[in-house]
Amino acid sequence: MRRVRIFPNPVREVDGVWITMADGVRLAARIWMPEDAESEPVPAILEYIPYRKSDHTRARDDLNHPYFAGHGYASIRVDIRGSGDSEGVLTDEYTSQELEDGVRIIDWLAAQPWCDGNVGMIGISWGGFNGLQIAALQPEALKAVITVCSTDDRYADDVHYMGGCMLLDNLSWASVMFAGNASPPDPAVVGDNWRAMWLDRLKGSGLWLDQWTRHQHRDPYWKHGSVCEDFSRVQCPVFAVSGWADGYSNAVFRLLARLEAPCKGLVGPWSHRYPHLGKAGPAIGFLQESLRWWDHWLKGEDTGVMDEPALRAWMLDSIAPARSYEVRPGRWVGEAGWPSAHIIERRFALGDGTLVDAVDPDATDAPTDASAPRSICSPLKTGLMAGKWCSYANGPDLAGDQRDDDAGSLVFDTAPLAESLEILGAVVVELELAVDRPLAMIAARLNDVRPDGSVTRVTYGVLNLTHRDSHENPEPMVPGERYRIRLALNDIGQHFPAGHRLRLSLSSSYWPLVWPSPEPVTLTVWPSASLLRLPVRPPNDADRRLPELARPTGSMPTPNTVIEPGANDWQIVHDLGSGRFSLDVTDAEGVYRLENTDTQIEQRGTERYTAVGDDVLSAEGEARWTLGFHREGWRVRTHTETHMRVDADYFYIRATLMAEEDGEPVYHDEWNISVPRHHV
Repeated sequence: MRRVRIFPNPVREVDGVWITMADGVRLAARIWMPEDAESEPVPAILEYIPYRKSDHTRARDDLNHPYFAGHGYASIRVDIRGSGDSEGVLTDEYTSQELEDGVRIIDWLAAQPWCDGNVGMIGISWGGFNGLQIAALQPEALKAVITVCSTDDRYADDVHYMGGCMLLDNLSWASVMFAGNASPPDPAVVGDNWRAMWLDRLKGSGLWLDQWTRHQHRDPYWKHGSVCEDFSRVQCPVFAVSGWADGYSNAVFRLLARLEAPCKGLVGPWSHRYPHLGKAGPAIGFLQESLRWWDHWLKGEDTGVMDEPALRAWMLDSIAPARSYEVRPGRWVGEAGWPSAHIIERRFALGDGTLVDAVDPDATDAPTDASAPRSICSPLKTGLMAGKWCSYANGPDLAGDQRDDDAGSLVFDTAPLAESLEILGAVVVELELAVDRPLAMIAARLNDVRPDGSVTRVTYGVLNLTHRDSHENPEPMVPGERYRIRLALNDIGQHFPAGHRLRLSLSSSYWPLVWPSPEPVTLTVWPSASLLRLPVRPPNDADRRLPELARPTGSMPTPNTVIEPGANDWQIVHDLGSGRFSLDVTDAEGVYRLENTDTQIEQRGTERYTAVGDDVLSAEGEARWTLGFHREGWRVRTHTETHMRVDADYFYIRATLMAEEDGEPVYHDEWNISVPRHHV
């Protein structure tokens, strides 16, 4: 990445800015702006997140925000109420209070003498979420949004649930926020009141995993903040961005298809990162692309950004399976709109372990019994090669070689492809099936079988079969009864070379990506009544005329010194004597010092997901986090532990929070909670 010291506009930074909310609570902000902004007002760009502007996101903030300021904007980074240096207590994601505060921040920005009254919002993950959600509230000054790695649907397509199945990321993410919410403000910013603010957070933030686990269906809790409930509420232009390894790429396609406001989409090979920091690469000059968007919508300049295809996506080349990649080979393709008239559906009929072209499009409209049903009761370990629901590119968190998972699955292969094939969009599986238990799930994967026999997962989906008709009102399956279900896998862009095979893999469990059903399930599929639908994208010469994307750039990063290196490891441990197996994850940034504030930051996290044999009620997950902040005269640390297990009727959650100052305990709390299982 090219780092820039000198911009077209000299930049000044203003730290320690306080924005007062309607109830008197003050939110902390850092602002970068052109030096002459007060005499020559400029548009404002807001990033509004809970991840600690003074330390945890300081390096990224110093890379991004001065760049926008240097190109004629006031760029503002605000800690959400109860996080970082802001006053108050943070009690959940995307609360009404958070969104109301966001509207007030935008009104405040528009009224400043250095702002010309036009405001944009940018953010990744949480900041991408609330950018859409605040846009739906229609503050007058908000003129455009860039939403990165976010979703329009908090239930069906977020870190908590997928296809009505509870994700293990629900536990993982809750544990990350549990530790973050217990961290104190910086006394160098807030003054002597920091300790009282800290104790208010420790006592008041709560255990978010409790609430997230109790809301197991699509209810008003999840509908709040889900802009898919009424896309028409978002009336300002939206630039939606994600990566194929991210957990949120599907939202880009839905926003393009459903928003009435102008919308552009960008999907690269990346994980859950800004594209100029993207891994797997290639990273792109995302700040430059963002600037073109802002110049068009906030300054009214003709940058050509809206003359280009509505969707630009990275068509992935076939690659050998690996748990991490530095680069994903491929090329950029463009679509004028979405859904695209350029996409052609190609249907494959399932046979006795085969996939063959369905020549007659009506051949599988009605169930038949031309081929024998096939059954599987998947081993519980089917899913150990699934990777993480959302890759953060911090370790080997992608799906590995699928041969192990396929061994516990029903598999259906094409013959070697006579010619190459490319797909873009959602692969759909239609299955005629039955199960022998009232509560059951299915995992479906489309795989690339290479000539050497290795198998790379291309895309996947899971479905809690009690949710087959509704996420709001699930109904148990009738054991033995045949059902026809439809399962859309995650959107993907993928090239399959000639000589490779396509494989559809089906399993009745997918641990530890999702919690298993409360009883072992035998899944039976009638292949001749089932269908695989591929969104085939023929070659398009217009792809060659797509404008080149610039190389990554940004401002100078925050200087820091590594004191103890981080570690990002995944290990599978299998005790052949007891049958116990576990996935052990280390996700630690170690210890480093921010030189410009002389603050040492400590971040250490571990996760373990374990089970015994095929005992679905032995499944357990646990996460431990330590966060520390050390400076002359200030030494604090928080420790959290979260454990979750199940029986046939309940989820059991045990959690501990401990905080210390100068090595001495200052706060301790414990939770022991049981949550009934409702069709999960």
